[in-house]
Amino acid sequence: MQIAPGRKIALSPGEHSELIRAIIEEFRPRFAPGSTLVYAGDTGDKWGYFDAALLAKLGVEIDAHGKMPDVVLHYVERNWLLLVESVTSHGPVDGKRHAELTKLFAGATAGLVYVTAFPNRAVMARYLGEIAWETEVWIAETPSHLIHFNGERFLGPYNIS
Repeated sequence: MQIAPGRKIALSPGEHSELIRAIIEEFRPRFAPGSTLVYAGDTGDKWGYFDAALLAKLGVEIDAHGKMPDVVLHYVERNWLLLVESVTSHGPVDGKRHAELTKLFAGATAGLVYVTAFPNRAVMARYLGEIAWETEVWIAETPSHLIHFNGERFLGPYNIS
């Protein structure tokens, strides 16, 4: 899959990787146009694609034990880091995962936006009660829509005080 002119990545076959591909090819241009792929996990290789230098430039150093979200995008125009969990068999950005990601990306100079991606509504329905407030939900089968879980803002970072 091409991620930028002259740059390609390969993902392992499978449902999880297909959802990651949809996040990069469908979600990214609609909701974070011009964003840069920072990280994409892969079922075959946890660190499928990782631009550690860019993440460090944004104030985040990740060690090999850091539990990365499935996709990280830097939305340059707004200086946001979109932290996207791809859910096919295990959980969304719930309260616990929100706290883990907040801690992992604590040094970020960009605002943090938490997104859970599902392949379809049926999978989302299984996890609906677990999704954290102040997060976004995207469903690949209806790629032009975004579900906002409350809060004062729509698709944007929250200042944690």
